[in-house]
Amino acid sequence: MNKKELKEFLDEKVIEFNNPKFIESDPIQIPHQFTLKEDIEISAFLTSTIAWGNRKMIINNSKKIMELLGNSPFDFIMSYKENELGRFDSFVHRTFNAIDLKFFIQSLQHIYKNHNGLEAVFTKHSEKNSTQPAITALKEVFFEIPHQQRTQKHVSNPAKGSAAKRINMFLRWMVRNDNAGVDFGIWKNLTPSQLSCPLDVHSGNVARKLGLLNRKQNDAKALLELDTNLRKLDKNDPVKYDFALFGLGVFEKF
Repeated sequence: MNKKELKEFLDEKVIEFNNPKFIESDPIQIPHQFTLKEDIEISAFLTSTIAWGNRKMIINNSKKIMELLGNSPFDFIMSYKENELGRFDSFVHRTFNAIDLKFFIQSLQHIYKNHNGLEAVFTKHSEKNSTQPAITALKEVFFEIPHQQRTQKHVSNPAKGSAAKRINMFLRWMVRNDNAGVDFGIWKNLTPSQLSCPLDVHSGNVARKLGLLNRKQNDAKALLELDTNLRKLDKNDPVKYDFALFGLGVFEKF
């Protein structure tokens, strides 16, 4: 396919997958349970953090976290007492366990009380054409309170070569307003043009088959290559093509 044909093909796939039906089988259904801005972003952040592996298990374990937070994530995080953290003792999702979840709750409280929340951190540290420096800054802010070393692996760092798939997915949810009822678009200080595609096995393999990506590893360099090519197709909303790449890989086994 030439560039025009590729764009037409991918634009069609975006329309096919970027619609409310997508929510039924995707972890994005978790933040869709909430209406308060802070509930949406906290539930989205925690859900995206454990978004690796079996999708059904991701959704079930994310629901579990919300139940443990009393289905009021912001209220719980801002007002919990130390003795209430015991309710998380049995939680585990693959390598993300109770130690990690308890720290995430403590760190999110710190961010909302001392850094004006997640949106403020990302807004402050994003660059004109990239949110990647802000993801690196988030990691620094996230771990500026006492923590166990083991938990650091659950927050990605693009400066260390990570494609930061899960945080880029979280940012897509928060920043893109797709008018289709899937992504939320509740963060108004960032624009979709700054976002990067959530690069994983599925989207990476499809991107390579379509000539959008040559690099073999799914790392920060591959993400930059993919982003550059997606911006040639739509500089204002390059990550809409995440729906096409992911849908082709997961649903159509492209």
